[in-house]
Amino acid sequence: MSSVVPGRYWRTLDDGRVLCELCPRLCKLKEGQRGFCFVRRNTGGGMVLTTYGRSSGFCVDPIEKKPLNHFYPGTGVLSFGTAGCNLACRFCQNWSISKSREYDTLADAASPEAIARAAASTGSRSVAFTYNDPVIFLEYAVDVAAACHELGIFTVAVTAGEILPAPREEFFSHMDAANVDLKAFTEDFYKRLCGGELQPVLDTLEYLAQETDVWIELTTLLIPGENDSEAEIDEMTRWVVKRLGPDVPMHFTAFHPDFKMKNWPPTPPETLSRARRVALDNGVRYAYTGNVVDPEGGSTYCHSCGELLIGRDWYRLSTWNLDHDGACLGCGTQCAGRFNGPPGTWGARRLPVRIGE
Repeated sequence: MSSVVPGRYWRTLDDGRVLCELCPRLCKLKEGQRGFCFVRRNTGGGMVLTTYGRSSGFCVDPIEKKPLNHFYPGTGVLSFGTAGCNLACRFCQNWSISKSREYDTLADAASPEAIARAAASTGSRSVAFTYNDPVIFLEYAVDVAAACHELGIFTVAVTAGEILPAPREEFFSHMDAANVDLKAFTEDFYKRLCGGELQPVLDTLEYLAQETDVWIELTTLLIPGENDSEAEIDEMTRWVVKRLGPDVPMHFTAFHPDFKMKNWPPTPPETLSRARRVALDNGVRYAYTGNVVDPEGGSTYCHSCGELLIGRDWYRLSTWNLDHDGACLGCGTQCAGRFNGPPGTWGARRLPVRIGE
């Protein structure tokens, strides 16, 4: 199938260049030029998406790996990405995909319908747009989501949230859940280490929490000396409770040296535990640690009576104390999230999938 299709959210400027209005970068492109994301290009005076129907690979993961701890726990999610990204994070841990400038990266071709059928045939409860930010391949993601919903398959966006209001409304209207990277809580961090902006991310989060039914969870990769101070985590978590509500889960995950930050030390486990404590103290009801062995920090507890609701050992569920609708078996308090009966049994498996057409 063709990998080039007309793109949306652009207009022509007086000088003939095309202005991309998908994300806050607002790239102005001459004929033949690509945007910062690499995948959107001015062709014939109009915007095209050059990676439609092309993927860097498909794999069924545990939903907890996205990470989503409150969205049909224990189920499998068919995950895929394309190439490119609209940020330039110096610490990117998927840089071989997100920073790819080679079409060889896009080894698998698949129509939206084929992806939906593959999800169904592998027993996946959902499909995740991940590995690189799906907002840059909005047209493809929206078509895949529509095909998935036809078969009763949920859709998940793993995104940094750097998107403008009009495309944001269209994109998330097709998503059932999202894990949003709240990379830090200062504009300096976003500008210096990501080449982006914090405020559009906060705008996206408030939109999701206040104007949609999308289930959202947040992830912050804590980098020693950059975004891990107690003061910054305190400010961030207070904002989350005030603007998004106490039921939005937060994941604090460990950095490991990678890409352009190989000389930084890895995150000490105690930094993650401290961040989790700050979040809980500030009213976040569900706070987690990630990328470390920490059964307590990875498990879900009732915010009312303290009962262990979902025990986790990495991506394996070890305990389940919720009723059919997700209420605590101890006191009856509802656990926020999306639940439907007993947990899934996917476990920690990772299953590569080839989709040939």
